Amino acid sequence: MEVLDVAKLAEYLHLTPPQITKMAIQGKLPGRKVGGDWQFNEAEIHHWLEERIGLSDEDELDKVEAVLERNAGDAGEQKLSELCSLPTIAVPLEARTRSSVIRKMSDLAATTGFLWDPAAMAEAVKSREELHPTALDCGVALLHPRRPQTSILSDSVVALGVCSAGLPFSGRGQLTDVFFLICSYNDSAHLRILAMISRLVAQPEFLEALRQSRSPQDAWHAIADAEAD
Repeated sequence: MEVLDVAKLAEYLHLTPPQITKMAIQGKLPGRKVGGDWQFNEAEIHHWLEERIGLSDEDELDKVEAVLERNAGDAGEQKLSELCSLPTIAVPLEARTRSSVIRKMSDLAATTGFLWDPAAMAEAVKSREELHPTALDCGVALLHPRRPQTSILSDSVVALGVCSAGLPFSGRGQLTDVFFLICSYNDSAHLRILAMISRLVAQPEFLEALRQSRSPQDAWHAIADAEAD
């Protein structure tokens, strides 16, 4: 992973160098001083952006997405309905434990041919969940490994599973019945996909449409309709 100085991070986040320095001094950016100069680990910056996406309201999410899109080029135009196809959707998802959810979601992603080691993906996702659960209060979990698994992926893919009833997934008490698995080819793709899904699951009508789905086709159309709106 690359180490960024103030100027490079400012360019990436589309901020000014003084803004970057101020945020670092205030502890709002993960960085450290080396020889009197601020340095930032690219992986830590991506994790910071990931957390910021999860905590964002709509206006803040607009700003984060703008940064991601400016750095994505043409690759940023891919929609969730293109990344999540009918073979990667299970309605209902027949799973009652966290391990079975993760295993079956990884198997779904592997049906595309873009993921050729679902067991390795499942293990990476399980490790991420043990470190920091991805279940949200709205009953959705945004499953993903801690780092993109480029050695077992040829392209980004998203799987979706909707259980007929909620299950205790995070250990925090709430029930989870909607699962997205984000298998991204690189950090930038991961953040863009996470932002797309975060925007959609913030809409109660979208989640209701998913929960009312009776087939993968219904769920896919719920995604496509929400994107069109």
